[in-house]
Amino acid sequence: MLAACGSSSNAGADPTGKPTATGVKKGLTVYFIPKDTQNPYEVLADAGGKKALEELGGKVVVSSGTADTAAAQIPSIQTAIQKHADAIVIAGNDPSALCPSLNQAAAAGIKIVSFDSDISCGTTPNHLFINQADTETIGTSEVDLLAKQIGSSGQVAILSAAASATNQNAWIKYMKQQLTKYPKMKLVSTVYGNDDPATSLTVLQGLLSAYPNLKGIISPTTVGISTAAQYLSNHKDVAKKVTLTGLGLPSQMKSYVKDGTVKSFELWDPNQLGYLAGYAAASLASGSASLQTGSSFKAGTLGTYKVLAPTSGVGPSVVLGPPTVFDASNVDKFDF
Repeated sequence: MLAACGSSSNAGADPTGKPTATGVKKGLTVYFIPKDTQNPYEVLADAGGKKALEELGGKVVVSSGTADTAAAQIPSIQTAIQKHADAIVIAGNDPSALCPSLNQAAAAGIKIVSFDSDISCGTTPNHLFINQADTETIGTSEVDLLAKQIGSSGQVAILSAAASATNQNAWIKYMKQQLTKYPKMKLVSTVYGNDDPATSLTVLQGLLSAYPNLKGIISPTTVGISTAAQYLSNHKDVAKKVTLTGLGLPSQMKSYVKDGTVKSFELWDPNQLGYLAGYAAASLASGSASLQTGSSFKAGTLGTYKVLAPTSGVGPSVVLGPPTVFDASNVDKFDF
């Protein structure tokens, strides 16, 4: 969730001394540190951040590893410190393992924004979380989608990303709560594909082997759902028995909706998520945004956002918007 407008009197000045329309300084450098650099979802989000900083006269440096681990992200944080970045936007692969490095960055004057997957560092450093959608809504809506498709009955499983991913675990928490409303649906297993296609395929095949009566799978990760959809599309006998839903990119899932492998799934626009995070980071770095509840800031074409009050486990935040459900009636209308 995002930061809001503050009242700094000179934060909007550009190098010529003229205030910018957004109250953001020109020439800012923001490091975007995604979960990894190869995930198509993350690539789209980073592109949104680049667009935001281009509009603001700054630049984005994308830096991370190729594995979804905190260890792969820490070198990028250190590089951002060495290069005197103005802000870091990070999708945490671990809620707490990144905190010591991020504390170093904050001590060096770098503003910290998390997006997609939050970090849990307490008040050191204070940071803004850009939430793609209300966490509870994401979790409950995925269960509701699956329940509708399988008649609210049968064995179901979850194919997640990394076991340490903050966002995945938060959504799964609400999935489990929502499943209590469907007493005939039984969660038999949660497996982790680490946002890697090969690993996702292996754990999927393990699920199908261990639970021959499995009726539904929720995969709240774009890599997981696309890998599962590809497998089911190539194994029509399995697809007839197992219903798949979750969070996916329309561009990746379109063919599976059209061939009947997947009836519906949901997501938000990751490009917009990165765009919002870029504006938030630049506003914080300029002093024209704050973490104060109720404060507001402008995020380019997305309009104005207000900072939400901290809740249990989540600090100051802004929500991009509700997820969109995609099916045969609308999947052709989206190209991300």
